[in-house]
Amino acid sequence: MINCDIGAEEYVIEELKLLSQVKSAYVTFGAYDVIAELQAPSPEEFDQTVSRKIRNISRVESTMTLKVTTSG
Repeated sequence: MINCDIGAEEYVIEELKLLSQVKSAYVTFGAYDVIAELQAPSPEEFDQTVSRKIRNISRVESTMTLKVTTSG
């Protein structure tokens, strides 16, 4: 979940779509501006995508990450 500058939602979504780990991204209404679904082959790559790529997108103010793991 991402908070961004006012009016920057579409810009942030376009930047997210450039990342291969981002499977979908949507504008939301409420406490967060954008929600993105990520998929990565390892927990390390997931963490690096969030901390080094998404958080460094211009106009992103803050993020909250909810990590879901699957078995099998």
